[in-house]
Amino acid sequence: MARRRAAEISVYDYLDHRAFLGDYYVAQKERGRGFSYRLFSRRAGLRSPNHLKLVIEGQRRLTAEMAVRYAAAMKLPDDESAYFLDLVAFNHARTPAERADTYQRLTGHRGYRKAQTLDQRHAAYYSQWYIPAIREMAMLPGFRGEPGWIAERMVPPITREQAASALETLVALSLLTKHEDGTLAPAEWVVKTEDATRGVHLASYHRVMLERAREALDHLPGTTRNLSAITLCTSAAGYERIVERVKRFRQELITLASLEDEGTHVVHVGVQIFPLTRPPEAA
Repeated sequence: MARRRAAEISVYDYLDHRAFLGDYYVAQKERGRGFSYRLFSRRAGLRSPNHLKLVIEGQRRLTAEMAVRYAAAMKLPDDESAYFLDLVAFNHARTPAERADTYQRLTGHRGYRKAQTLDQRHAAYYSQWYIPAIREMAMLPGFRGEPGWIAERMVPPITREQAASALETLVALSLLTKHEDGTLAPAEWVVKTEDATRGVHLASYHRVMLERAREALDHLPGTTRNLSAITLCTSAAGYERIVERVKRFRQELITLASLEDEGTHVVHVGVQIFPLTRPPEAA
């Protein structure tokens, strides 16, 4: 993220507290009032004169208690202070559940909803199964970017409102391009998300697609789906070989799809690998 001038600094523009603190420090220095790491430490009641520097550089972890001191030293208003504390907690969350919980707190701030519109689009893209599907649907011959036309062709069907919202998200993320005549066409094929939130969004995507797999098992005829699984006994090295083989398989599928003259419908292919027992050293 490029450095911002002092007047432009807002904690709501950040999904990484270290990036915010780095820009905050530069902004304060630009004001020419003798600001320094030592001065900040005095304001925060810290003994270490370069505590802020170490946090910015990732050499020291900002604890919840220290985050409160930092917010006070920066004289953040109550709402911005609360967002900063939640941001620190989010960046330090260790488990998927913790990250999901702290991310939910971040998105609850009004300032986040005003500043992080792109991240909200990413969250929508990964949390609604039909948005990636519509992105692929745009490759079909005769595709019509009309909410009603799209909605009735989804399995299961979605509402016109959902289809319209999905189209808005895809255009906002530059995944679909709107021409002057109003028609839509595929555009950028790489979804670029912030490093800080990528893990949360991808976890959301996998959850929603696993739920779709369950629904397909219960409601779709066997002739229209293919579900298979295998349980194996393997070593750590064997596990890595399996993962690498799956990566190559995914690339093969992408190549096969690219060789198609014309697609007819959109499918989802999912592969999950997870342990059912603990390895000896963890038992």
